[in-house]
Formats: sequence, structure tokens, C-alpha cells
Amino acid sequence: MTPLPHRSHSDDLLSFISTSPSPYHAVASAAQRLEKAGFRELRGTDDWTGTTGGSFVARGGALIAWYAPEGAPAHTPFRIAGAHTDSPNLRVKPAPDTSSAGWRQIGVEIYGGVPLNTWLDRDLGISGRLALRTPGGGTGSRLVRIDEPLLRVPQLAIHLDRTVNEGLALDRQRHLAPVWALGEREEGALLRRVAAAAEAEPDEVLGWDLMLHDIQPPGYLGADREFVVSARLDNLVSVHAGVTALTGAATVAGTPAYIPVLAAFDHEEVGSGSETGAQGPLLERVLSRSVTARGGSPEDWSRALAGAFCVSADMSHAVHPNYAERHDPEHRPLPNGGPALKVNVNQRYATDSTGMAVFAAACERADVPWQPFVSNNAMPCGTSIGPITGARLGVPTVDVGVPGLSMHSARELCGADDPGHLAAALGAFMTSG
Repeated sequence: MTPLPHRSHSDDLLSFISTSPSPYHAVASAAQRLEKAGFRELRGTDDWTGTTGGSFVARGGALIAWYAPEGAPAHTPFRIAGAHTDSPNLRVKPAPDTSSAGWRQIGVEIYGGVPLNTWLDRDLGISGRLALRTPGGGTGSRLVRIDEPLLRVPQLAIHLDRTVNEGLALDRQRHLAPVWALGEREEGALLRRVAAAAEAEPDEVLGWDLMLHDIQPPGYLGADREFVVSARLDNLVSVHAGVTALTGAATVAGTPAYIPVLAAFDHEEVGSGSETGAQGPLLERVLSRSVTARGGSPEDWSRALAGAFCVSADMSHAVHPNYAERHDPEHRPLPNGGPALKVNVNQRYATDSTGMAVFAAACERADVPWQPFVSNNAMPCGTSIGPITGARLGVPTVDVGVPGLSMHSARELCGADDPGHLAAALGAFMTSG
């Protein structure tokens, strides 16, 4: 069986994922855990002067959190754990009502690199946020979540498509509209259903960021429950590990050598190019303001960055037993072997030898194994927030991640030990070395 400390961490991870069907819910779940640990939310319009202790800023699907104890010099360097809250999925279009052949359907748009076949024949709910009209002419937002088997993208029966096993014959525009009821087209039906779930009136809804999610709960797999299976492991594994590491770092006594930071961005799966993505200014502005709030000068800010370091934590590939030839023959990470340290000399990952040394040393201090990962030369790798964050802030960065199978699928797999391994390594990285 999985060792108790790591099983306890994985149990908590499953609970976190269950409460986080969208990036907005992931931020709310992380914020709740931070507040329970004594952190307080700061808003951009607040006066931050003199702010110390645990703080966080939440904006949409992104969250920046840090811990600066009273007395820590303003130039204390940052130790940043980066992650992202979003996952590839199907998102509801602004005018979703459609129908075909007597079936009521909704229009969806593909978000990120989705293996579309994994979304077929699954029971799907809806989650996200609604933008609402408020009394007095203002606007606000409210989270919404429907964990009912409301929708389904039906597979065409093999009797009607004998070539289905020869390749996925899925027309993205015509055949991806989920069915959700019988009857002729009924304008506004979805809006009324979602508004009711959010305890709002349909005419209060001015806009939405809604997405579909698989309602099957996360769980364990294997004879000894040695694997975790769930939606959104990429990248809620890393967000949860970052929250765990940060709240643990806040309990370390004494003046810290570093200010531990968690940066959980949105929109990584589509390039991070938004105000809440890694290419945006959010992290830089928040960290700069945190220095100023503690009496720091521009010189203190420059010193804090000069000594800073970032670990970008995103899911990695375990070697696939049915497609081993797609992997580098000498770099084949396995589940429960520890985090993968990801290297790409073309800077799809930001890791270099100094970064490898920093993370490997943190793993040693945490008594955590780690594994090197390099893509097969014939199979260009993906990327992460690591190169973007490193370039944006000018800080050395290393890319790491829990190895898994079925990345971007509606249901992914990783080792039950590895989320705890990652959290322990991030904790050691934030507090020493």
C-alpha cells in the first residue's frame, strides 16, 4: 500500500480536485485553504502598507499567495512555485442554444489541446462563473456548478461507422454539440438552468465563462490503489502541492532566507496570454507591491528579484507502455518514482544545470526521489509557464512535474505517491538551500 504520509496527501488532493471543476473554483478552493491557515486576501484597491504574514491576491482563475513574516528585510529574495489552474476542456459558447433532429443541444468551443475522443459518452456537468447585473447598475460575478449528468457528447454507433477504430472521425464543428434534452429548440433553456443553479434570475446574467466537466469523482486505481485517476490532474496536482508547501512554509520559525510564493496562473493551456496568465503583469505587480508595502525601495525590489528562483510545476509524461517508442530511450519516468525534472535545450522548458542542482538539492533535503525527463528528438515537447515566467521576471527557473498518463484526457492518471513527493520537494525549495 502507499505509505501513509503520501496517501494522506493524495486523499486531500482528491478532495481539492472534487471542489475545483473550473479555474475559478480552484482559486476559491485554494483561497479557502489559505484563509484556514491564517492568510488574508488583499484586493488591488486596498492599502497594503505594512502588510506582513500570509497574503494572497485572487483574480478570476489566478491566485498569487506569499508569506512575509514581520521583520523580514524588504530585499529578501523570492522562492516561487508556479502552476496553472486551467485544463483542456469544452467551453460553452455565448449563444449556446441549438438543436438537431428533435434533440436539444448546446454549442461548445474547444479550449486547449483536447483529445476529443476522451469526452465522448461521458456524463457531463457545467461549471464556471456568471457575470451578473447588481442593484444600482453595477456588475458582479458568482460561481456556478451543476454536478448532475446534464449533457453528453454521444459516440456514433459502430454499426453506422465501421471505420471508427481506424481513427477518430470527429468533425469539430458539426458533431461536438452535446445533447441534453429532447424537444424542439428552446431559446434560453440553458441560461435558465444555469441561472437557477446560481440562485440568480436569467435577466441578471450579462455574460459567462462556463465549461463542461466530467462528473465522475476522482479516485484510486490498481490492486494496491497505487494510482490516482481523475480529471484535471494537469495541473491541479501542482496547484494543490503549492498550497500545501506554502502553508507549511508559513509555520517555519525564525526570519526566513526566502519569501515563499505560490503563483497559480490561468490560460496556460492556450498560451498564457491574458491578464491572469504567466505572460501578463499580475505576478510582477503583486510581488513588487509586496516589497513596497514592507517599506522597500526600487533597489530592494531589484535585490529581491536578483536572488529569486522559480520552480514551474506542471504535469509531465510517464513512459507509455503501449507507445514506448514515442519516448526518449534513456529518459522514461515512471509513476511513484518522484517528480520529473524536465529538460529541453530549445527552451520549451527553462531548466538548465543550475536549476537542476537547486531542485535536486531540494529533493534530497525532503528525502524525495526525482527522475530526469527529455522528449524524444522526433517528438517535439510541449511547454509550460517556466520559460514565460523566467523571461518576464528575469529569474532562473526550473521545470518539473508529476509523471502521468493520458495527459489532457477527460480522465488522467498519476502515481499516488508523487503528489506528496512534489509537495515535499516544493516545501524544501521554499524554505532552505
